[in-house]
Amino acid sequence: ILVKHKPGLIDKGSTGIKLTDVLCSLITSSCSCYAVLKELHAESSHFQLNIVLLPPLQVYDVKQGSNLVEKIRLFIHKVTAPLHPKVDANRPQSVKSLSHPFSREKQHLYSVFYKYQPIGLIRKYFGEKIGLYFAWLGVYTQMLIPAAIVGVIVFLYGCATVDDNIPSMEICDPRNNITMCPLCDRACSYWKLMTACGTARASHLFDNPATVFFSIFMALWAVLFMEHWKRRQMRLNYIWDLTGFGEEEEGEKVKLTCTDRLPAYLTTVVTMCFMIAVTFAIVFGVILYRISIKAALHISNYPAARSNIRATVKTTAAIINLIIIIILDEIYAAIARWLTTLEVPKTDKSFEERLIFKTFILKFVNAFTPIVYLAFFRGRLVGRPGNYLYVVGSYRMEECAHAGCLMELCIQLCITMLGKQLIQNNLFEIGIPKLKKLLRRRKSEMDTKQEEELNKTLQRHEKDHFLGPFVGLSPEYMEMIIQFGMVTLFVASFPLAPLFALLNNIIEIRLDAKKFVMELRRPIAAKAKDIGIWYNLLRGLSKVAVIVNAFVISFTSDFIPRLVYQYMYSPDGTMHGFINHTLSYFNVSDFQPGTEPLQPMHLGYHVEICRYKDYREPPWSSTPYELSKEFWAILAARLAFVIVFQNVVMLMSDFVDWLIPDIPKDISLQIHKEKILMVELFMKEEQGKRLAARDNHNQDNFTSPSSADQSPPQPRSRPVSHANCY
Repeated sequence: ILVKHKPGLIDKGSTGIKLTDVLCSLITSSCSCYAVLKELHAESSHFQLNIVLLPPLQVYDVKQGSNLVEKIRLFIHKVTAPLHPKVDANRPQSVKSLSHPFSREKQHLYSVFYKYQPIGLIRKYFGEKIGLYFAWLGVYTQMLIPAAIVGVIVFLYGCATVDDNIPSMEICDPRNNITMCPLCDRACSYWKLMTACGTARASHLFDNPATVFFSIFMALWAVLFMEHWKRRQMRLNYIWDLTGFGEEEEGEKVKLTCTDRLPAYLTTVVTMCFMIAVTFAIVFGVILYRISIKAALHISNYPAARSNIRATVKTTAAIINLIIIIILDEIYAAIARWLTTLEVPKTDKSFEERLIFKTFILKFVNAFTPIVYLAFFRGRLVGRPGNYLYVVGSYRMEECAHAGCLMELCIQLCITMLGKQLIQNNLFEIGIPKLKKLLRRRKSEMDTKQEEELNKTLQRHEKDHFLGPFVGLSPEYMEMIIQFGMVTLFVASFPLAPLFALLNNIIEIRLDAKKFVMELRRPIAAKAKDIGIWYNLLRGLSKVAVIVNAFVISFTSDFIPRLVYQYMYSPDGTMHGFINHTLSYFNVSDFQPGTEPLQPMHLGYHVEICRYKDYREPPWSSTPYELSKEFWAILAARLAFVIVFQNVVMLMSDFVDWLIPDIPKDISLQIHKEKILMVELFMKEEQGKRLAARDNHNQDNFTSPSSADQSPPQPRSRPVSHANCY
């Protein structure tokens, strides 16, 4: 459509109504057409729009006005329809509104949760970009089903073998009278290893031989998921006729050099580094909270407070981390948008990609820094009895439980994942729109009857104007990408993560559907042939997950120390004696002054030698408290396992990637046939043009009036072939 106007006739600044908004509202208001705004030249003498219409088309009679403004006003008045059109009440029963198969609201929400989304209807109504998001979310949720089943099997295997686990049996055996060194200075006293029985049994649920298999399975699962999505995306591109679609965007009119952009880039780098440092500082503050609270509970005189100190400190610290993560997520999103605006990207696509990358970096660091600390740093920066490492004066660094830090990592990951899904993803999506509606009702100062009467007088598009604005798909993708990281990165410590992600996504699809249909204004439809930068982020996370899980199995769990003991140090090739092998000896007379326990007779007898978990020489050796040869043997085995695990899984992933073609075979054959038909049609058309030109040339020669008698004969255009001379 080419709409001409006189230059200066419409002043966007003075009227207060942007012509782009008017035209976009005009285009998206009709439910029977799908439009894309391609070009808008406001300074020139015309507005040019490319509109793709889908049947059935509606024809509107536009009255002739005196000028362009009058025509546009009459046209808008004629075609103004609701953003979410109301289906005719007299329609056949077989025809249903989009909200019925899409959102499954109210009574349909729980009865048909297992059904697929109507991707075709979503694409026709919202456009390809939103259609691809729901298609990707459906594929991701579908692929979580086998991962959840295998994760549950691994967890059940741990439950079934917990009574046969020799290390936990040795810890729980009261006959092993092992006295452990204090867990903190002065306030803590000596304790029996048998008191860690519950933690040791619970750790076996997540730290067993099946965990290694599950890590390999999840690495291959991530590759299969990416390949499945590429094939699904290619099929949708073919069905939606997007195979030849290429995004074209006009750059900015003001040319900015690198020198002009340098201050913005420096501001971005400095600000992001500062935000990451703030995240590290907050995590360090939570560490100090755990250390101080643990010492305070040990000193406390209340038996209830001292009954289960470790579990109380773990749970409260994880909840504090969760609250901080949720608050910082909102702050980081606003900061990332401000930084991206400072850079003045050339196109909308560039702006969106830069914003997504900055937001992802900040939110990823915010969500995973506490988990990374528990997995790789806690318990390794402690020192030893008599020579502990202190921070901020007299705060001694934390130690892991005797069964390792894997159980604490599991608790932190579980609370963070479930809390983000329950509070940030679901509760906010339901509660915030309801809260906004409640605030609007209070501001309107009308009772329920007056509001109902007002709604009867308003037209549908006026009612839809009170819906929330569409802010884009980035928040929807972002929460799913962070969840994908939770499922793949540390899955060795939490096999039930895919199950919780699956349950969340089943509800998430319905909540997103209801939000798009009922709570938000209908966005302007936009074309897209893929999910953009999100695919690269997913692929990067799947690669990093292999390395992270290798280090979790090797350094966080006791899988490697158990293997080394069984095949190198065990006298009978079993796990009997493993616990005693992992404990070193310490003479209590070697405590630093002022760090010995205040109650040395807490166990009822005088302690001379206590044990601690480490591989060090005993005090009676020639090199007391030095790292033993067992430590270096286990360290070498751990590093070898990381290298072998990483290369084997990467090789298997690349083989699966090579084995599965990106384009489905039927789609590839169909595209090949279409190309052949196009070439044949082009050749026939060219041949027809040549024959028509030759016929016209011959006809001109025969119909020339007297040129044949007056002009000499013209030579042949091509030499006569000698093959015709016989």
